[in-house]
Amino acid sequence: MIAAASKAIWDDKGACGRKYKVKCIGGTNGQANHNPCRGGSVVVKIVDFCPAGCQGTIDLSQEAFAMIADPNAGKINIKFIEV
Repeated sequence: MIAAASKAIWDDKGACGRKYKVKCIGGTNGQANHNPCRGGSVVVKIVDFCPAGCQGTIDLSQEAFAMIADPNAGKINIKFIEV
């Protein structure tokens, strides 16, 4: 499971190789009746810098995203810790 780091945690390439445990805590669309989270968490390894326009702190690979949330959500709110 891999991910890209935004400038907030990139640390001038220092984030490459770090692992983070990521958990979905809710959707970003404001719809209280639709929670895209699947429960649980996923551990990802930072392998890249987020592409231009990356607004989040961690950009999960499709596979990692699907482990913790409905892929149709597109964006989610997360909590993460370095492991």
